[in-house]
Amino acid sequence: MKMDIITKADLQEFKLEMLNEIRGMLQGSTNAQNRSWLRSKDVRKMLNISPGTLQNLRINGVLPFHKVGGTIFYSRESVEKMIEGS
Repeated sequence: MKMDIITKADLQEFKLEMLNEIRGMLQGSTNAQNRSWLRSKDVRKMLNISPGTLQNLRINGVLPFHKVGGTIFYSRESVEKMIEGS
């Protein structure tokens, strides 16, 4: 059985690489312009509406949504269609 020795420097380098990758993923995911699924806060910002107004749009079926766990998601396409229709 072959054994490799890992030094503290190796672990430090691994940690930095991992942090850089995670930062890259987070920066990409926080950019609402590139996502196809939006959270409520993103939709409210796009439409400049209050949480209550967004809830009314959901209840009345004007804006379709999907609930995953406790988080509500809206497709970017649906929101853009709603904007174009008004």
